[in-house]
Amino acid sequence: MTPSTPSTAQHSPSLAARIGRWSTRHRGMAISGWLAFVLIALVIGSAVGTVTPSDDNSGHGDSATADRIVDAANPDRAGETVLIQSKSAKTTTNDPAFRATIDDVVRGVSGQPGVVHVKSPYGAGNTGQISHDRRSALVSFDINGDSDLAEKRVDAVEAAVKAAAGKHPAMFVGQFGDASSDKALNKAFGDDFQQAGLLSIPVTLIILVLTFGALVAAGVPLLLGVTAVVGTIGLLGPISHLVSLNDFINEVVLLVGLAVGVDYSLFYLRREREEKARGHSSKDAVAIAAATSGRAVLISGFTVIAAMAGMLLAGDSTFTALGIGAMLVVFVAMIGSVTVIPALLSGSGKWMGRGRIPFLGKRMSAARTRDIDSGGRAWNLVLDAVLRRPIVSVIAATALLLLMASPVLHMHTADSGTEAIPRSLPIMKVYDKMQAAFPGGEIPADVVIKAKDVTSPRITAAVAALKRDALATGQVKEPVDVTVSADKTVMQVHLPILGSGTDTASNDALATLRGTVVPRFSERAGTKAYVTGMTAGSKDFNDLMKSRWPIVFGFVLSLAFLLLLMTFRSIVIPIKAIVLNLLSVGAAYGVLTWVFQDGHGEQLLGFQSTGSITSWLPMFLFVILFGLSMDYHVFILSRVREAFDRGMKTEDAVAHGIRTTAGTVTSAAVVMVAVFGIFATLSYLDFKMMGVGLATAILVDATLVRAVLLPATMKLLGDWNWYLPRWLEWLPDFTHERSAKAPDAPPVPVD
Repeated sequence: MTPSTPSTAQHSPSLAARIGRWSTRHRGMAISGWLAFVLIALVIGSAVGTVTPSDDNSGHGDSATADRIVDAANPDRAGETVLIQSKSAKTTTNDPAFRATIDDVVRGVSGQPGVVHVKSPYGAGNTGQISHDRRSALVSFDINGDSDLAEKRVDAVEAAVKAAAGKHPAMFVGQFGDASSDKALNKAFGDDFQQAGLLSIPVTLIILVLTFGALVAAGVPLLLGVTAVVGTIGLLGPISHLVSLNDFINEVVLLVGLAVGVDYSLFYLRREREEKARGHSSKDAVAIAAATSGRAVLISGFTVIAAMAGMLLAGDSTFTALGIGAMLVVFVAMIGSVTVIPALLSGSGKWMGRGRIPFLGKRMSAARTRDIDSGGRAWNLVLDAVLRRPIVSVIAATALLLLMASPVLHMHTADSGTEAIPRSLPIMKVYDKMQAAFPGGEIPADVVIKAKDVTSPRITAAVAALKRDALATGQVKEPVDVTVSADKTVMQVHLPILGSGTDTASNDALATLRGTVVPRFSERAGTKAYVTGMTAGSKDFNDLMKSRWPIVFGFVLSLAFLLLLMTFRSIVIPIKAIVLNLLSVGAAYGVLTWVFQDGHGEQLLGFQSTGSITSWLPMFLFVILFGLSMDYHVFILSRVREAFDRGMKTEDAVAHGIRTTAGTVTSAAVVMVAVFGIFATLSYLDFKMMGVGLATAILVDATLVRAVLLPATMKLLGDWNWYLPRWLEWLPDFTHERSAKAPDAPPVPVD
């Protein structure tokens, strides 16, 4: 068995080349067709609307079973609580001023639309709504309606509570609950995402202007990215009527769409400029770019889509929605890049250089001419050193990446819960006051019981014993509340537990309830009971992620291996690509753990560590990062294989491929790191984690992996990089078509 040799066969034009030729011959149709698609998608999406689930049906395990039982037995409703607290240590719930405040709150909320089940702390059996020091009390009630209706109705309720607070300045009066918190958090996160979206576009434009030195040329990649995002969001409208989507999907579409849209455009633009600098005509330069970079875009796009498809196997509706959004925007950006970009370039003439920035434009033009084959001074210095000492380079880079990844060995995942929400929000200040006065009251563990009659003597006696057993553990506190459905078939026992809801104390309390207290109740009552609530839901979701990650990882790696195997006709290339990508992802995980779990970035990024990484992030990051890192890998390897097929030695082909793609990889990586870095400035902790993880992985991938490990390992392997076992010779040959123009034509200045 021997390594394969350079291909000398004549190949028919690739799909990308054929699409590129069609686009250049039908420029008007290609450009107007793309704009029409974006406009039609946007109009259709606006007309049908985007449907988001009114209820959270993404639960798993026993907690999901309990939630379904409760939802089926009770009408839609949102639980709300008002905290009344004396500002003076001398005023207690026994004083007239305190009682008057509570009475005003009860009267104010009782008359509002949809408000039911108002419970005063002075009512019979409601003594648990008064704190032990008698300086705090709770008024609880429900707002009927699904989440959207309850969120609308809560405005009037909040106004009534605010009015009561205004009448009693000596008392603190604050509201917290399902509808009020949803309203406040949706606004806060919406403002955050709007700011991130508005910042990402000018930041991307500035970086592209620095790359090209001209406004028009810089605007093309940004235009493709933005239109791909807009078109995808429009398409998600009708899709949302078939598949449950969530609010976060638009942010993922923006992140991924802007990243790949800019990447794919840069692949085209830099190759077209490179070929023109070598003396090719504009028409020939576009044709070569379509046949080479266009092919790399298609390969990269399908590889990224395959990676994103891994989210469909996570077993969670939110991951399914995010996977659909990410896959769709990559496909749209890919189609746009292989059709619109050749059409724009074929008739660009000199207008691509318009809007040139004084001094910067001339400097960039001279740099492009000088660095067509050298790749730039910085990359040249690194590459020369790496190729001179490949063994040392591999050992040093691998050791550094493993060191960065080492904190992952003690990574702990958990739902961030309420601890991820910025405490500066007024709603969270109320929540913290409630938690201090009534620990666990707003995040109880709910024991759900279903029977023909939950008010039967046997079940009633068993519930009384359940309360005693739970309180006796010391992990459950008052007030213990019980609600019964109208048909008396479902009962909820609300048990306030210790901790923040997702910390060790809360999880220990959940384990006690599920392990001893609730099974003992089931024996007494003769019916099964389930535990739900924030802690139970978090635990069940975390368990799901741990059980699903081998499936998702195995699917993504296997599919990527097959795609790269068929693309490069080598069994070594896909294995090496997977190993290198896993190193960059591992390094990102390690940095994420060191910064957020261990708390080393608290002051810099403005957060308080929860001692864990949010449960959904590792799998999400793996899928996104593995897909995006393949962009660079496929792009560079395509240039290397192209040079090898034209007769270069592997070592020379590697040097040529790295140098000629250095500028593109650098520019694309800077854009990605900048955009992802913006998300690290958001107030919600989970999105800070996501931004840091994405930015770190892309930075590591574009530097240590692509500039050091990739060329060093390829030089060490030599021609064995292209090894394909004889029993796989039946694979179709997708090697690069040979250009009609010599690749080594002397460079000429590009205007």
